[in-house]
Amino acid sequence: MTAETRTDTTAPPTGLPAALEGLAGCTTTQGIPTLFAPRAGNEITAGLFFRVGTADETLATSGITHLVEHLALHRSGVSDTHHNGATAGTYTLFHVTGTEAEVVAHLNSVCASLRDLPLERLETEKEILRTEAAGRGRGVNHQLPLWRYGAEGYGLAAYSELGVWRLTPDEVRWWAQTRFTRDNAVLWITSDHVPEGLELTLPAGRRIPAPAAGSALPTTPAYIGGEDGQVVLDAVVRRSTAASLFTDVLGRALFQELRQEGGYSYVADADYSPRDADRATVTAFADALPQKQDAVTGAFVDVLARLRAGRIEPAELESAKSKALKSLEGPDVAAAALPSWALNLLMGHEIMSPDQHRERIAAVTVEDVRDVAREAWSTALVQVPGRDLAWAGCAAAPQYSPAAVEGTRHASLEDGRVTLVIGAEGVSLLLPGGPVTVRYDRCAAMTARPDGARVLTGLDGFRVEVEPTLFKGVTPERLAVIDAAVPQGSVVPLPPRDEVPRPQARSRARASGSRTVVSGSPAVPVAQPSTPGRSVLRWLIWSVTAFFTLIAVVLTLDELTAPVPDTDVLLGVWILELPLALASWSQWRTRPRA
Repeated sequence: MTAETRTDTTAPPTGLPAALEGLAGCTTTQGIPTLFAPRAGNEITAGLFFRVGTADETLATSGITHLVEHLALHRSGVSDTHHNGATAGTYTLFHVTGTEAEVVAHLNSVCASLRDLPLERLETEKEILRTEAAGRGRGVNHQLPLWRYGAEGYGLAAYSELGVWRLTPDEVRWWAQTRFTRDNAVLWITSDHVPEGLELTLPAGRRIPAPAAGSALPTTPAYIGGEDGQVVLDAVVRRSTAASLFTDVLGRALFQELRQEGGYSYVADADYSPRDADRATVTAFADALPQKQDAVTGAFVDVLARLRAGRIEPAELESAKSKALKSLEGPDVAAAALPSWALNLLMGHEIMSPDQHRERIAAVTVEDVRDVAREAWSTALVQVPGRDLAWAGCAAAPQYSPAAVEGTRHASLEDGRVTLVIGAEGVSLLLPGGPVTVRYDRCAAMTARPDGARVLTGLDGFRVEVEPTLFKGVTPERLAVIDAAVPQGSVVPLPPRDEVPRPQARSRARASGSRTVVSGSPAVPVAQPSTPGRSVLRWLIWSVTAFFTLIAVVLTLDELTAPVPDTDVLLGVWILELPLALASWSQWRTRPRA
């Protein structure tokens, strides 16, 4: 064994509890804390965790961790081993299953790539990430992180990887050198020893703590309107055995009340997911047919109220305990626990042995579960299908900013009630319900199109679209004010669009119902571009109208010169002409204007 691949078996990693002695091996490999425990079978599995994820990025650099992951795996190519990578909110994982030699070769390849990323593939991998994002499905909780955290930290899980449009090779290289280090990693292997030949040399660094969580909600519990057919709860609780058991009790109660007894839902469940060293996210979900959404919302809230009141049957808790205890059974329990132990070591969370875990499970009482239910409700953000939840004690999440900036005013060419303000401190959109403001010093990212369009997203998640073609007087000089004030590190240049939006007149009645949407970000004006199909239809209606008008005039003159005019013919011709004339007039009123 060479000095470079030497494994130090005398100094367990700092912070590793004595509770794991006899269950898992503890060592360091080239400075990387390493846990190992045997598993039945001829193949082994290994995982290399790094404490960096999407929550460590900014909106303007989002996707940089995912890019590093893709680049690090490129040299592995097509292999018979099962291997992959994963980028989560607070960690990145490279894992592989195969023979000992295959696992060693794969991990060596990953670390070699991290030391010297194949940056000649950067643009190709960017395109792959954009393709991957286009085909990725949205989870039930896809927009709640934005409303809770804004456009930073844990809220970035709700956004696309905007940074892949602008990241440079130097930025990606620096990210790998400072985040993918031996001091910011933990290795685990399902074997009774650490295989020889590992070349995991990585640069020195430091263990980076998980980012602190901010809040875009002034108060909780809160609610937002959402998609039809879905009721979703997002809550933040302290990590504990009681919180995990509460989540199982909640999922079972929702299933029983909403599906088995009420027949309202097909899917009703809850999930517990650690967020960082101290907190976890509880997500609960129920689906519904449109005609049963009110019933589902009411039953959903009632289940939560029952648990908060402590009306929990002992059998409910015992069922949850039994399920948790079964996960601690089996001959390979230590090997199965290696990923969670390694991740807890990486995050700085307590590591429990199976015996300690069993003791914690047995000690949880109904009162403990009730206390977690109250904590969950106190932090709850609930997405309901376009309904008010004030009756349940929830406040509406902010739809508008507290104030607008001062600056030049630019009237909307589509809706007289909407005004864009471009100021020295930021931009605001004045809507009938209130202002939407993004301050330059709180701008998470600004996309810039060659045609002059700018979209500014604030750290609080609010977004303002500046479309020069849709607002009066948005000249290059006014755009220059924005461009000079937004920090360059927050600017994301985007390619030209196939079509630039053009204003279309809308009635005041329609404007109040369709001018703003909530689709992952608070009140955002929606541009309605004139499409080629609409233009063709407009000219077709005008052409047909002109043709029938000519026919109607000729027939009218012919009948008027006849000895006995046929009034039935005249009446029929003009009855047919009237709808065409009205349609033509409507198309004229809504035509695009420069």
